[in-house]
Amino acid sequence: MSTPVTTWYLEQTAPEDLRPASAPALPGVRVERAEVPSGELGRFLYTAVGGDVSWTDRLPWPAGQWQTHLERPGSELWVAYERGTPAGYIELDAQDAADGAVVEIAYFGLLPAFRGRGIGGHLLSYGTARAWDLAGRWAGRPETRRVWVHTCSLDGPYALGNYQRRGFRVTHTTVSH
Repeated sequence: MSTPVTTWYLEQTAPEDLRPASAPALPGVRVERAEVPSGELGRFLYTAVGGDVSWTDRLPWPAGQWQTHLERPGSELWVAYERGTPAGYIELDAQDAADGAVVEIAYFGLLPAFRGRGIGGHLLSYGTARAWDLAGRWAGRPETRRVWVHTCSLDGPYALGNYQRRGFRVTHTTVSH
């Protein structure tokens, strides 16, 4: 019998919903966009962040699929660094829905050695603020109407709380067996 997995779907519906975290007290923490789409970088970050929390859906992707995915319009990869070392990332995916532009935070997390040090709240705040700006510009609409994300009980123990502290609200929950 498998252990049930709970998935929480969360959203913000206005830029004012964002409650930014304080910048980490650590020296040399910065967030930068990976402006040149790189499938190799995307795969590295995905496996380095998700390896111990059961991220498996993209593991079968060949190199070309990673590259094509990151080259899509509306896709952005932002990387947090601590003194030059990659600490984590956030992947944004702008989508043009019938009722307005939305952005999904497709993936977000930190490498294990960087968790619990204040970098995650800062990176999520930075990425969410960018998400509010991204979709409206990408889709040629005046504004983004929604930023959403999902997390599950297999993710890190602080994931759900971090989203909620940043102002995301749970819209619904599912349990799979």
